[in-house]
This record gives sequence, C-alpha cells and structure tokens, in this order.
Amino acid sequence: MRKFIGLLFLMSGVFAVSPAMAKVVIDIDLSAQTMHVEGSGGTYDWPISSARDGYATPNGTFVPQSLQTMHYSKKYYHSPMPHSIFFAGGYAIHGTYETGWLGHPASHGCVRISPENAAVLFDMVKEEGAIIHITGQPPETHYAVRHHHRASVYAGRGWGQPAQYGYSSWGGYAPQGPAWGASPYGGY
Repeated sequence: MRKFIGLLFLMSGVFAVSPAMAKVVIDIDLSAQTMHVEGSGGTYDWPISSARDGYATPNGTFVPQSLQTMHYSKKYYHSPMPHSIFFAGGYAIHGTYETGWLGHPASHGCVRISPENAAVLFDMVKEEGAIIHITGQPPETHYAVRHHHRASVYAGRGWGQPAQYGYSSWGGYAPQGPAWGASPYGGY
C-alpha cells in the first residue's frame, strides 16, 4: 500500500514523497510564533509570523501539496513568497523579506520565516518529504493600532496609495516608498 501511495503522489506531479515516508517533522506553535523542525538535515527552532488579527492560519496536520522556489501572490499585490511550501490550498510556509515581524503575527494566513531558513526548509522537504503540525492560536496583535501609527509616519510618501508600484531589486513589482523592508503591510 505504501508503494502505491508513493507512486500516486509521483504520478500526480504534486509531490514525490508520500506522507507515510516523510522524514521531516515541522511543528508550528502559533501561540509562541515558533517553528520546530526535525529531519536528517538537523534540528531547528525558528521564529515565524502567522496570521494577524482578522485572518487565520489553519490548525491541523498537513502534508506539502506543492513546492515552488519563487511564487508571487496573485491575491496580495504580487508579493514575493520565496521557497514556498504549500500545504492547504493557498496557505504556505515561505520566506519573507519582512523579517522585522518574525515572532509576531503579521500575515494574511501563511506561515512566514526568514529567507535563509525558508531555503534550508525547502531543500529538506524537497529531499525527504514532511509532515506539518500546526497548533495554538496567535496572540492578539493590535495590528490595527501599529498599522495606523506606522501608516501615518509614511503618509504622503507612497504607502496607502495603491497605485504606487515599481520594480524592486529582488525581482517583481512591489509597493514603492521609504524603507520597503519596514512596510506596515507585511502580509501575503
């Protein structure tokens, strides 16, 4: 039966390792905003950003559905999602250039980690498969208060004005304004 499941995954082109054969275990704790990873490539503990107030990151046990070295969000302003590991519909674990938000809820539902950590995790999952466990509830963020304050700092400088787009240095179109890495709009 296991050989059949593995063959089914391989033939579908979605993922080449069946859940029964996965060697990487990814435990995501939304309450602590952390990810614990165990696999033959090592053991890691990383800060994450999950869904902020008004959005949700699903709880449960998942397997990767697809892997994309670079994905651009079709829903959120063509935002870059490097080393994406999609696990439930449009939800993914992926790298973020908004590293200042790691350790705090800030996304539209995806689980975000640093680009370097995303590359390590992506390679582990691509090679060995994975099981993803997501538990807990993110802490209340008061995102709207911080968002309002930061948005007022950038008033008149491009933020909050939806047509302000240009080509970014990392590839892809992105909102242009002061300190792109410090954008108050961190979700993808």
